[in-house]
Amino acid sequence: MNLANTAFVIIASILVLFMTPGLAFFYGGLVSEKNVVNTMLSVFIMTGVAILLWVFLGYTLAFSGNIGGIIGNLNHAFMAGIKLTSLTATHIPVGVYSLFQMMFAIITPALFVGAVVGRIRFKFLLIFLVLWSILIYYPMVHLVWSPAGWLAKLGVLDFAGGTVVHINAGVTALVLSAWLGPRLTKTTSTQHYNLPWVLLGTAILWIGWYGFNAGSALAVNGVAMQAAITSTVATATAMVVWMFLDIWTTGKPTLVGVCTGTLCGLVAITPAAGYVTIMGSVAIGALATLASYGFIQLLKPRLGVDDALDAFGCHGVSGIVGSILTGVFATRAVNPTITQNGLAYGGGWHLLGIQLLATGFTIALVAVMGSVLILILRRLTPMRVDATEERLGLDQGEHGEQADYTVGLSERLADFHPDQELYAPEFKGQLQRLQHPTIQSPHDNGK
Repeated sequence: MNLANTAFVIIASILVLFMTPGLAFFYGGLVSEKNVVNTMLSVFIMTGVAILLWVFLGYTLAFSGNIGGIIGNLNHAFMAGIKLTSLTATHIPVGVYSLFQMMFAIITPALFVGAVVGRIRFKFLLIFLVLWSILIYYPMVHLVWSPAGWLAKLGVLDFAGGTVVHINAGVTALVLSAWLGPRLTKTTSTQHYNLPWVLLGTAILWIGWYGFNAGSALAVNGVAMQAAITSTVATATAMVVWMFLDIWTTGKPTLVGVCTGTLCGLVAITPAAGYVTIMGSVAIGALATLASYGFIQLLKPRLGVDDALDAFGCHGVSGIVGSILTGVFATRAVNPTITQNGLAYGGGWHLLGIQLLATGFTIALVAVMGSVLILILRRLTPMRVDATEERLGLDQGEHGEQADYTVGLSERLADFHPDQELYAPEFKGQLQRLQHPTIQSPHDNGK
C-alpha cells in the first residue's frame, strides 16, 4: 500500500462528500422561501440512499465482470467476496477506491434536483433515484471507467466525470423538466431565499471539486497537480467571463451570475482536468461559459422547458462542451498515459471523433432511458404535486416544515401587537431615558 496515495484519495473522498451539502446550500439559496426545506432535503437524502445502493448493487454492477461492455454482474452484490485490502494500479486499497467512487454516485443524482424543485413529489424522486442509479448511472460508470467498458476500449477520455456525471445529470434534468411541465409560478431574480447561501454553496463546491478532479488521479503525482491547477484556472476564467457577459447584456454584474459561471467552469474542466495545459483550461472555461450563457439566455426560453435552476444549462451544456474540447486540447505532454494528442496538438481528428461519439452516445442513452423510466414510473405513482400544494409550497405540503420561522419575525410581531402603535410615545420616552440616564421620569418624585 502506498500510504501517501491512500491518504490522498481518502481526503479526496471526504471533499467530494462535502460537495453534496454544498450543493444543498447552493440550490436552497436559489429557490423561493416555501420550497427551501424540500430542495435541501431532496439533495441531502441522496447521501443515504446512494451510499446504500452503491454497497448493495453499485460497485458490482460498475466494476465486477462485464456484460457486453455495458454493465457488470451481480457476483459481488453487497460487496460480498471483495477483498477490500487488495491494491489497485496506484497501490491504494480497493476499499478506498470504492469509497471514492461512492461519493460520485452521491453527487451525480443530486445535481438534477435543481431542475424540478417546487413541483415534483418527494416519493417519485426517491424511486426515480433508485431506478436511475441502477439502469443509467452504474452502466455509464462501467462504459467509461471500467477497463472492460465499451467506451473505455474505444479510448474515450473522461478524467473525472464529464460524461458519467455532468452530461448524465444534465440530460436527466432536462428530461425530467420536460415530462414534469413548467411551474405554476416561476421564481424571479428577486425571490431567491438567501443569496449568501448561494455564495456559501458555491465556495464549498469549488473546494470539494479539488477532491473531484485532482483526486481522480488516484495518486500524489504530476497529473493530480495539473488537474488542481487547470481546475482553478478554468473556474476563474468562467467566473470572470460570466460577469462580463452580465455587464454587457444587463449593465450589472450579479452574484447569482458569478456563482453560476463558477460552476460552469468547474463542470467544463472536469473531463479534461488531467489532460490539458493551463492555456487549454482557459479556453475550455471561456468557451463552455459562452455556450451555457447563450443556452440559458437565448435558447432555453424558446424550448419552453422549465429547468428551474438551470441544471442542464450549467451541467449539461458545459459538460458537453468540456467533453468535446477534451478531444481538442488533450496532450501527452501533460499526461503520457493517453495514446494520442488532441486536435490542437497535432493528433488529428481521431480523438475528437471519439469524444463526439461518447458525448452523443451519453446524451442519447440518458434521454431515452430517462424517458422510459419516467413513463413507467408515473403509471405507478404520481409524479407531480397538485396545484394547491404547489402554491402552498412543498416545505409544508411534503414535509410540514419551513426553513426559518424567524424570517420576518419583527413584521409579524407588529401585526399581532397593534397596541405598540397606541403606546408609541411611552415607549419613546422609556427609550429616551435609556439613552440619557440623567433625564428624570415624572414618576421619580425627585428621588
